[in-house]
Amino acid sequence: MLVLVTYDVNTETGAGRKRLRKIAKECVNYGQRVQNSVFECSLDGAQLHVLKAKLLEIMDEEKDSLRFYRLGDNYKNKIEHYGVKEGYDAKEALIL
Repeated sequence: MLVLVTYDVNTETGAGRKRLRKIAKECVNYGQRVQNSVFECSLDGAQLHVLKAKLLEIMDEEKDSLRFYRLGDNYKNKIEHYGVKEGYDAKEALIL
């Protein structure tokens, strides 16, 4: 299923900036950044559980926020994109 992960980390302190970097690095392991604090991740239920646990461990619940939007497998009709940074099909192979 396609999951949209969004986050907002308080970066007023060095610790906050460190949390921001850690969350972004963890999200890169599971999906593609589509905006500064937004990732599209193609995950199964177990992967979502693991990612969520890792991110919740990193974040400070009193200063930061995380959101997970489950778009499912039929996500293509739910996403509209305009402007730069063309979208990608999360089900297709990525060539690096």
